[in-house]
Amino acid sequence: MVLDSTPSGQGHAPGGQRPPVAGHDSLTRRHAAVRAAAHAGLVGPGAPVAGLLDVAGIRAAARELRAAFAGDAPVLHTFAVKAASLVPVLELLNEEGVGCEVASPGELELARAAGVPASRTVLDSPAKTVGELRDALATGVAVNADNAQELARIDALVRERAGAGREPGAPLGMRINPQVGTGTIGAMSTATATSKFGVALRDEGAEEWIVDSFLDRPWLTRLHTHTGSQGVPLELMAESVRVVYALAERINREAGRQQVDTIDIGGGLPVNFAGEETAPSFSAYADLLRATVPGLFDGRYTIVTEFGRSLLAKQGFVAALVEYTKTSGGRRIAVGHAGAQVATRTVFAPESWPLRVAAFDAHGEPKTGPALVQDVAGPCCFAGDLVARGRSLPELEPGDLVALWDTGAYYFSTPFGYNSLPRPAVHGYWTDEESGQVRFALVRPAQSLAEVLAESGVGQRGALTGAGEGPGPLGEVRSRPIRVHTASTAR
Repeated sequence: MVLDSTPSGQGHAPGGQRPPVAGHDSLTRRHAAVRAAAHAGLVGPGAPVAGLLDVAGIRAAARELRAAFAGDAPVLHTFAVKAASLVPVLELLNEEGVGCEVASPGELELARAAGVPASRTVLDSPAKTVGELRDALATGVAVNADNAQELARIDALVRERAGAGREPGAPLGMRINPQVGTGTIGAMSTATATSKFGVALRDEGAEEWIVDSFLDRPWLTRLHTHTGSQGVPLELMAESVRVVYALAERINREAGRQQVDTIDIGGGLPVNFAGEETAPSFSAYADLLRATVPGLFDGRYTIVTEFGRSLLAKQGFVAALVEYTKTSGGRRIAVGHAGAQVATRTVFAPESWPLRVAAFDAHGEPKTGPALVQDVAGPCCFAGDLVARGRSLPELEPGDLVALWDTGAYYFSTPFGYNSLPRPAVHGYWTDEESGQVRFALVRPAQSLAEVLAESGVGQRGALTGAGEGPGPLGEVRSRPIRVHTASTAR
């Protein structure tokens, strides 16, 4: 269903037309979306928190990415599904020529449900099971082996397929940890000396083992590295790509042919959470790579990218109702409905993940008036549930709305189930070219309390309180527990 900004305006877009890419600048579109969402009841007393995605912004970001890497080298752009695990978003990106990078069976099923072909899907995970690997080889999903033990599993599967007269069936490669250093956020840095990801290139004997592994396996044709993430400088990312490119050149030289034909450079472009500017841009990174690793772009290698946060962060935001305001110790506090359940990283690591907060009245109009230093708190039952600390904003009042900008990636799409708070609805928005009105499409419905109960085992009531039906110790009725057979009870 597509909903416009007027209370009675429900219906499908005329002729099934796609939302246009052209429109106002991002901030203007966001302000219009808050106003329209408040008017339509998508956020407010009946829907205290919601995620909103700028459809035109997503399309534009995908096109900027493709333009930045255009040239002689073939390029497969994939989207890191963990950054926005929403099927309609993956559909939209797929339509814009961006496939999927997946790191779990669930993410792979999301990509499939979105219609993303196996030829544009890459499986990366440090803990792939034999079943996951077998499925990837059978369906043609590219795999990057994370370690020697995983490579041995792939060997066995390749032999199994060969015994049945079949080729390996999927593009196969190896993830390399170039061990180039740490960014400003240690937990986000994947190319440290002791990172859990990939084969550590600079460990003693590792490079020789990697080269020998490729020479022994003609079907091993890819190298993969992923160094970037929030807090990692572009120069460190480019150096990782240079190191892996040099490794590919060595393998091909010793093989006497171009065995490695694809270099997967990962993603991880940092996002500017401090302001409106999109910096660094995809073009800035691509230009740095061209200067640092010119051979990567001469057409001999296919380039694979796996950007996530940088494609979606600035294309979405969380809007939430302010429920109460209070003063404690002289500090003004606005208590609302966006907290750790949607802004998990910001709440637990505010120095690393600060967010810009905008204040709106109940009608979705930007608040004006003198700035007041205040905290913006969430609904979770612990003291640190603050999305903004000591922030200067127009004085917030009950019924107002706050918007957390730059939260289109990782925030509302991967919520944290604290206090059994239900997942918020997510809506896409765009401006209709003919009417000029903001239109909405539901991307994910809000989670109901019945669904919260189902996830919390309500269907298994009585499983732990006794064997059989009848009254419990306090007189409540017990249901019959599910009998689980173990080795000792199944005799």
